[in-house]
Amino acid sequence: MKTKKTAAIAVLVAILLMITACGNSGSSTGASGGDQGSKTIRIAWWGSDTRHSYTQQVIDLYKKQNPGVNIDVEYASFDDYWKKLAPQAAANQLPDIIQMDISYISQYAKNGQLEDLKPYIGNGIKLDDVSESVISTGLIGGTQYGIPAGVNVLGYQYNPELLKKAGINELPANWTWDDYEKLALQAKDKGIYFDESMTADVFFNYYLRTKGASLYNAQGTGLGYEDDALFADFFGRLAKLMKEGATPSQETLSQNKGILEESAVVKGTAIGTWQWSNQFVALQKVSDRPMALAPMLGPDMEKGIYMQPSMYWAISKNSQSKDEAAKFIDFWINNEEANKLIKGERGVPISSAVKEAITPELTDAEKQVFDFVSKMEPIASPMSPPPPVGSAEVIASLSDYVEQINFGQITAADAAAKFRADANSILSNNQP
Repeated sequence: MKTKKTAAIAVLVAILLMITACGNSGSSTGASGGDQGSKTIRIAWWGSDTRHSYTQQVIDLYKKQNPGVNIDVEYASFDDYWKKLAPQAAANQLPDIIQMDISYISQYAKNGQLEDLKPYIGNGIKLDDVSESVISTGLIGGTQYGIPAGVNVLGYQYNPELLKKAGINELPANWTWDDYEKLALQAKDKGIYFDESMTADVFFNYYLRTKGASLYNAQGTGLGYEDDALFADFFGRLAKLMKEGATPSQETLSQNKGILEESAVVKGTAIGTWQWSNQFVALQKVSDRPMALAPMLGPDMEKGIYMQPSMYWAISKNSQSKDEAAKFIDFWINNEEANKLIKGERGVPISSAVKEAITPELTDAEKQVFDFVSKMEPIASPMSPPPPVGSAEVIASLSDYVEQINFGQITAADAAAKFRADANSILSNNQP
């Protein structure tokens, strides 16, 4: 009881501080709205120092073109961002414009904290040259709660020179999971890792999609696949490759904690890694060597891949400046000068006109990403619904079981049954 009470007091204090300070966790631009006739909106996002820097430049450009508009900014690291946003939501003090992650948008939408953006599409937010399949990724229960800031696609990002050192001249066209296993073991025989395994929830969902299923059902009330053999096949294969030394051990992966500079690819001991396309530029920069991108594994790769928003822009329900917030989102999506500053760091722009306009401004690595996404977009399938409320707990459970499999503490088949029980228990809370 004492622990719960202490936690409750801490949350209350945080809420009061947020309300008092309006949450300026990063830096603030402009006045706080005291100028006669001026308008102030708040915008919040997470990200690196690089993202903070160019976002501020975009905001400055918007203010220059819109005199009388002041913009207060709030930013933080990914984990800290959600810790700060939660008490603001509880106090109905969310920023006007919120950068929203696919893992959280369902929760905030269900809680009535996000505005329906459909009335603004074509009436403040121009999306004429944006694919309908991209726009629809912001739909939850038929309501448009988010506009993608950019899009990503999954793939294999690798070092061609190290690939050849492993005795592999090039990756097979239309390669399969069996090809992958064969190549990983071939690289291992040369003392080189082929990859660093795969992020459990992201790539298991991809694998399920190639089989006509998904991680969650459409209602978000349970898992989206019936056959636990799919779980055992996918994670059993990855565990086998790890056990045979084709990928780093679970102990090594746990120690690295996802830090890019500590990854085997950057250190030159692994050929490549499986991840989203917008992560390629950072990988290439830190690796400081030529890198390439390859499509995902098949069969039925086209059924598995989809254009996923790197993140969304959303407007809070409690905003008193919704029209101005929508105008800024339109600026972000359609202004060419702004996107020459952004350069696809939040995913490839969703406007085809903007993509064409900024391509000459891109670095070689950025052009590689744009080209890769352009090749994948025409063959990609529609995205599954955004993860439901409770997905963070489901992913934590999945990650825990995968670690146990990789440490040899449980079989993939046993983990499949236990994970199903845990996940369905969590997701059953979403039953009407």
